[in-house]
Amino acid sequence: MLSERERERYKRQMMLFGDEGQEQLKKAHIFIAGAGGLGSPVSLYLAVAGIGTITIADMDVVDQSNLNRQILHTDRDIGRKKTVSAEEKLTAINPDITIHAIDTRIDETNAARLVGNAGGIVDAMDNFPTRYLLNDIAIQKKIPLFHGAIRGFYGQATTIIPGKTPCLKCIFPKAPPKEVFPVVGATPGVIGTVQATEVIKYLLQSGDLLTNRLFIWDGFAGRADEIHAERMPCCPACGGLVPDKSERGKKK
Repeated sequence: MLSERERERYKRQMMLFGDEGQEQLKKAHIFIAGAGGLGSPVSLYLAVAGIGTITIADMDVVDQSNLNRQILHTDRDIGRKKTVSAEEKLTAINPDITIHAIDTRIDETNAARLVGNAGGIVDAMDNFPTRYLLNDIAIQKKIPLFHGAIRGFYGQATTIIPGKTPCLKCIFPKAPPKEVFPVVGATPGVIGTVQATEVIKYLLQSGDLLTNRLFIWDGFAGRADEIHAERMPCCPACGGLVPDKSERGKKK
């Protein structure tokens, strides 16, 4: 049940989806991989929306070069663990939710355990090997993966539902070369809020998700496009899954 404090906090969004919808968000548990450029806006907007439990994992410390885009962190956080900074900020912005901040590198030995019983995974990483690992865990656990990536003024996002949509390996069979890429801070703001919106829509079973579509943001031109994506029957990650014909994520 929602407290009076929560009703007051969320009353403007409850005009859209009522008590039932807000209670669904309160019951939800979402895992966010990364507390950096994408993880910052995603976690902030999921926190203020009232997602009941957020687990966020990162193994890095705050560096001054992060501050043009990683809005969870401030100048006084330089040298501190990103998880410590993230837990502090997210708890301050919404003390009515539970934050689990885990200081660790996500790898093959711990990824499934870190995700635990979360109902969805947000890909806020900056490298494809870890993204592919998260993709495998989402398939294994049969939970959605909310993918986002950025570079410079450009970004992309899609929502992957195992058995229903193409997985990350279907869309990107080969990882791009590893690089230290440029980024304008507003770009992860755009893509991170798209990812957060996808999570909320999925949990509410409302609206049209970015399933079977890769959203492409061109901030330099101020234009958004999309690319249709299809499952690959021979995909090494999801090719063996039985197609899921559920209607989750369609407009109510």
